[in-house]
Amino acid sequence: MNPQAKLIFVASLLLGTTITISSNHWIMAWAGLEINTLAILPLISKSHHPRSIEAATKYFLTQSAASALVLFSSMTNAWHTGQWDITQLSHPTSSLILTSAIAMKLGLVPFHFWFPEVLQGSPLSTGLLLSTIMKLPPITLLYMTSQSLNPTLLTTLAILSAAIGGWMGLNQTQIRKILAFSSISHLGWMAAVIVYNPKLTLLNFYLYTMMTATIFLALNSIKVVKLSSLMTAWTKIPSLNAMLLLTLLSLAGLPPLTGFLPKWLIIQELTKQEMIPTATLMSLLSLLSLFFYLRLAYCTTITLPPHTTNHMKQWRTGKPTNILIAILATMSVILLPISPMI
Repeated sequence: MNPQAKLIFVASLLLGTTITISSNHWIMAWAGLEINTLAILPLISKSHHPRSIEAATKYFLTQSAASALVLFSSMTNAWHTGQWDITQLSHPTSSLILTSAIAMKLGLVPFHFWFPEVLQGSPLSTGLLLSTIMKLPPITLLYMTSQSLNPTLLTTLAILSAAIGGWMGLNQTQIRKILAFSSISHLGWMAAVIVYNPKLTLLNFYLYTMMTATIFLALNSIKVVKLSSLMTAWTKIPSLNAMLLLTLLSLAGLPPLTGFLPKWLIIQELTKQEMIPTATLMSLLSLLSLFFYLRLAYCTTITLPPHTTNHMKQWRTGKPTNILIAILATMSVILLPISPMI
């Protein structure tokens, strides 16, 4: 892709995200979501492969339907209350429609079918944007309307997302699909607590973004998209694979790594809200996700013959991307152990 065109699309992506997260009016928020959708489509289909075109089409149709539901929800609320302010979502029907629309945009169960297919058809760099930046505007809308949302509906979506995200990721061999189901599972944890402690949801999202960015950048650096390729990646760049191993374990939520912190706090908050069965069920369902995280981590530590490393590019610590990966990986691993000192 032309560098100037890529710059325009990335700038439009940042503009749409900024408009949505900083707006108080529903029309402005909707416009930001539409700019985001239009900006990411060329980045998904830039390889001109049939799978990429299919992924872009699925993404466009899904996001267009979700944006239409957001607009319909805001119009219904304005019709009954006379308010276009995002924080004044008080009509029950509007709240229900908005929750469904945001669930569709994020890829929460049962609106998750598009996300693994779109991520599989996208390049790793675009997959990073789809898994992180593109989820910030919908989560911001949930944050701003959290006082008006239905707790029972969100808890149901959260449990289903944690279950399906862990279950469907068990038999996958494509790393991008595994990361897609990982995202669905983590979104379930965020949805479970957003009504009771919205700031905790944002903390979970920020930590998830940091760990996912580390994994996508590392995989993009060693050009790996399948488990069979990951098995031979240890001989290419051992130091990068060591960081990838620790980040995967952190994303799995194993103590004392950083990824354990949000799950710990969410379980504590659910317990405070006297939702002990929900907290117990979410904890048990996270064991499903733990299985394929451990499988990914195991694949980064083994090698298959022949050990051909002559043609492979070695790790260079001076490259800006590699320095960024090292910084993100360090934060993805040690934030929880050093938090008492902070």
